[in-house]
Amino acid sequence: MALRSLLRRMSLKPAMDRISRPAPRYFSDGKGRVLSEEERAAENVYIQKMERERMEKLRLKAEKERAAAEKVKSEKPEEASHQG
Repeated sequence: MALRSLLRRMSLKPAMDRISRPAPRYFSDGKGRVLSEEERAAENVYIQKMERERMEKLRLKAEKERAAAEKVKSEKPEEASHQG
């Protein structure tokens, strides 16, 4: 119902008015209802938490790869000195 009235209001505006001004942002939970400020804030906190965790995992993975690369690099000169 709210979506229909929103679409009706938007279609009544002149075309130039819609182009010159950015469209209003409405936040939805994916079920068609608009989120309240508290729900939106909670969702933002959750998203930020997930992003921090993802970045932490990537950082740890990069550190492990760097350590493995340094280990391989440090072992190569030793092998060369034992062979020759």
